[in-house]
Amino acid sequence: MVLQIASYLSNIRHLKKSQKTFLQIKTAAVMSASTRPSSDMAKFREIFKKAKHVAVLTDLASPIAFRQNPSLVWEFYHYRRELMLTKVPNPAHVALAEAEERLAAEGRRLVVITQNIDELHVKAGSKNILELHGSLFRTECTQCGEVKANTDSPICPALEGKGAINAKEDARIPEDKLPRCGTCSELLRPNVVWFGEGLDHDVLDKAGDELSNCDLCLVVGTSSVVYPAAMFAPQVAERGVPVAEFNLEATPVTTSFGLVNSHYCTVLSFFLLFNIKGV
Repeated sequence: MVLQIASYLSNIRHLKKSQKTFLQIKTAAVMSASTRPSSDMAKFREIFKKAKHVAVLTDLASPIAFRQNPSLVWEFYHYRRELMLTKVPNPAHVALAEAEERLAAEGRRLVVITQNIDELHVKAGSKNILELHGSLFRTECTQCGEVKANTDSPICPALEGKGAINAKEDARIPEDKLPRCGTCSELLRPNVVWFGEGLDHDVLDKAGDELSNCDLCLVVGTSSVVYPAAMFAPQVAERGVPVAEFNLEATPVTTSFGLVNSHYCTVLSFFLLFNIKGV
């Protein structure tokens, strides 16, 4: 590991001093099992599908699924919300938040562009966050379109204790008992991007602006197979900007980048990277 770190530091020291710093991150997949909240979520998804006799995830995360059975979909997302409310940011989340604060004090900028919907970056203290796929902790009205932050636990009385993975059948909660809009009283949905839906244009435009103006890009824990995010870092690399990938396994775009860290010192690398004078 010492040689790995020494080699990585040698590469990092060649990066020019940044006036702005951009960061694309999806952290959970590269963390160890004890600090990887998303591993719990992935395990839950599989168990929930089996327990509820749901064949594929699109049966829980699509507009069609919501129209057909809003109670089951809300059970799924309610349980995800309750699970994530018990989680705390891991060292990588914290390191990135601290890096943002330190760089801001130096007149520089760090932006997190994430596909995660768990808001752990928010909990860690990051301020400049673009959530491509929305958030578990925002709701969207199906009628008036109002989007609001919501961390209520439970999100509505009828969902209290529901969504347990050992339940054999869904609760079949009446629609009028599911989360309702405080403005027009119509049905709410999670403010997340479902299968078959496009990304929010405003968020995508902001991400594009950051990509166009950054002079350093880090790719952290993303498989680089979900578009359009999969093309973000390669496009940055094409214009000659340093791009570093932090992944335990190679991705389809790994060869596009000059700096790759595929070993077990990812979190340490964050701390080292943002504490090297001049980086």
